[in-house]
Amino acid sequence: MATKSPKKPTKATRKSSAAGSPKFSKETYIKWYKDMLLIRKFEEKTGQLYIQQKFGGFCHLYIGQEAIVAGTASGSRKGDKHMTAYRDHGHPIALGTDPRILMAELYGRTTGCSKGKGGSMHFFDKEVGFMGGHGIVGAQIAMGAGVAFAEQYNETDNCVFVSMGDGAVRQGALHETFNMAMNWKLPVVFIIENNNYAMGTSVERTTNVTDLSKIGHSYEMPSRSVNGMSPEAVHEAIEEAASRARKGEGPTLLDIRTYRYKGHSMSDPQKYRTKSELADWMEQDPIDHCLEVIRENKWLSETKITEIQDWVKNEVKESIEFAENSPFPEGKELYEDVYAEDNYPFIVEY
Repeated sequence: MATKSPKKPTKATRKSSAAGSPKFSKETYIKWYKDMLLIRKFEEKTGQLYIQQKFGGFCHLYIGQEAIVAGTASGSRKGDKHMTAYRDHGHPIALGTDPRILMAELYGRTTGCSKGKGGSMHFFDKEVGFMGGHGIVGAQIAMGAGVAFAEQYNETDNCVFVSMGDGAVRQGALHETFNMAMNWKLPVVFIIENNNYAMGTSVERTTNVTDLSKIGHSYEMPSRSVNGMSPEAVHEAIEEAASRARKGEGPTLLDIRTYRYKGHSMSDPQKYRTKSELADWMEQDPIDHCLEVIRENKWLSETKITEIQDWVKNEVKESIEFAENSPFPEGKELYEDVYAEDNYPFIVEY
């Protein structure tokens, strides 16, 4: 049974940030458009390949939520760390990971970002600061604070961005982590990718506090809600929160309101929501928005826009070819990357 349609940003509100002279540069809008379109097409093809049984396991698509990672990537900087849950395909793409090694990971090949051992839910790329997708609901919240503690201890100027779903905020580890993070003023930004439904249960059916930003108030953590269909709004919120963290003022909680166009996973029949609700949210599509801003300001000709679209198609095509032509791991790989080498002097041989 479908529940009451969740509150969404209005088109007027979303467009107001780009009315008149846009707040951000031509280069920023073009990068947002290019990155989000690549994520969208990568995910659409991933869904098709999964149905064709090219690979197995669980698969959670990021379609509709692209503005969050686009704005987070542009609002952060090199050296910062990022981690999320198992809906993790969009994050490394926005941070600059080659989609070829991501597709190879989906295929379980040795050329994958986790050597083919992690699959869809466990992407990882330390070269771009992506500290992984994590399959245990809410586990990344505490681990992210641990990474932030390491940055603080090593006296870096880096910030850590920890993403979670609206369902993960019900985990007890969140409260323990928030308390410690505020007490120690850790340089961490907690991001709720609030797509309204957790797996299939609406926020309204799990709590009487539907404004999830209020969760941070009892810890006196600066908290706010953000329009997650707007890369502009996300960028500004991320930049502000990161600035606080770098000054030693501690964490921030961002309840970023977004919507996933597909099911929780590939096996989700989506009977808990209506088609009209989905259509309403799709009117706020961030990719269409960025393209509209680019066209309104005549920053790219239609020929150049088509070139970007063709480049994206080719990147996805080459990613599939790379994955399908890469080798599977050998059997001995089962025993590698399990323990850190040379750090266990007490191993007993039988």
